[in-house]
Amino acid sequence: MAISLSAITSSLSSLSFSSQISQKPLLSVSVLPPKPLSLKFASPKFPALIVASSAAVAEPGVETADLVKLVKSRLPGGFAAQNIIGTGRRKSAIARVVLQEGSGKIIINYRDATEYLQGNPLWLQYVKTPLLTLGYESSYDVFVKAHGGGLSGQAQAISLGIARALLKVSDSHRLPLKQEGLLTRDSRVVERKKAGLRKARKRPQFSKR
Repeated sequence: MAISLSAITSSLSSLSFSSQISQKPLLSVSVLPPKPLSLKFASPKFPALIVASSAAVAEPGVETADLVKLVKSRLPGGFAAQNIIGTGRRKSAIARVVLQEGSGKIIINYRDATEYLQGNPLWLQYVKTPLLTLGYESSYDVFVKAHGGGLSGQAQAISLGIARALLKVSDSHRLPLKQEGLLTRDSRVVERKKAGLRKARKRPQFSKR
């Protein structure tokens, strides 16, 4: 009888233990339902981001269209029909510059100067130096049509074009512009490559034997 009682008690204890284990998943299941709530709040974020990105992409096109209309309205007949015009050159870059009384806008190839010159402070300084020398940084609007070369060469060509255009405003501008070296055409260009050399003057390594 003692053996049978001990067997019964052990079986009852195992049943009670298994019932406790079976109850634990019920508690965990009751905790799971709140998780989908986080998905409901997270899903609306994506459309807002898409709209913002599409608006950011659309803005430059609208601005360039407005600048094209502005330039055509301010320059009837094109660049060649204007009175205050100057041509600047540097390396293989050529820039035609037109000055008009305004608030200091600088538009290059129907784009804002900061955008066109990629925000480079040195190139922007080249463009603004002639106007700053005479104190006209907020007195004239500058319209430029540039081609050839790179942005560095174009920026220096624009500087020479603005300086030459300012001479047509008043002949008294010659002395201060000349003192700053803004009326001198920089004739330096890349030296041509020579036959048998790596570059213009760079030679292959010399081997005695």
